[in-house]
Amino acid sequence: MPDTPSSRWSDLDRPRLDGPALATALTRDSVLWTSLEVVEEIGSTNAELMARATGEDLPQGAVLVAEYQATGRGRLDRVWTSPPRAGITVSILLRPDVPAARRGWLPLLTGVALAEAVRGVTGVQVSLKWPNDLLAGDGRKLAGILAESAGTAVVVGVGLNVSTTSDELPDTAASLAGVLGSGVDRAPVLLAFLRGLEERYLRWTAALGDPVLSGLAADYLRWSSTVGTTVSVALPDGSSLDGVAEAVDWDGRLVVATADGPVALASGDVRHVRRA
Repeated sequence: MPDTPSSRWSDLDRPRLDGPALATALTRDSVLWTSLEVVEEIGSTNAELMARATGEDLPQGAVLVAEYQATGRGRLDRVWTSPPRAGITVSILLRPDVPAARRGWLPLLTGVALAEAVRGVTGVQVSLKWPNDLLAGDGRKLAGILAESAGTAVVVGVGLNVSTTSDELPDTAASLAGVLGSGVDRAPVLLAFLRGLEERYLRWTAALGDPVLSGLAADYLRWSSTVGTTVSVALPDGSSLDGVAEAVDWDGRLVVATADGPVALASGDVRHVRRA
């Protein structure tokens, strides 16, 4: 059967990732990363890696990348979809030996590593919205982060829009190619992200999860567009809280100054209102 025009040229616009080459480049000199696998299609990289971690007692350092994720999820069970090969969809398995309360910093640590990689490789101006969004300069969402845990295992998933077009995205989202107006090679961004995450993760765990001693807290604040902003936070129980985001505390919680005093939030859907 002859190729249709769309199938004939699809790999030119959105080429496949070279799994073996990426695995070799990542694990060759790594202390943390033990494997990297690229699959063509999967339900959820987070769900699959968590199943492997709990069923096979898989050690930390496994990386699972999907070219297409059929049932991807974001925070609050929101659906995360992306066309095949249009983004970076990756989950990583970690087993941090830090106090349980400090695990709240893992999504923030991941966000810093992602922001550094995107800025360093592509030059795109980005910021971090607490707790798990990477934003373009105009405030549109480029990526989301979802951390899930079971026992000693923490699986952190990242979905980054790379070549997704405006027709394939909601009005509130953007892609790297859309911001730049040109194509972006996913492989260098993925490798830079994972290498940067390793460096930060090893420093953070060596400090027993201390965000100040490891330098994570200061670096996170430099990338944050939430701290210092008037925010409206939708809470899990359906209520909302308004105030000024003042800080991120020792456990990674967002501290919001309200009319009734400061409130530390472990979760919530933040909307930026204006810079204070």
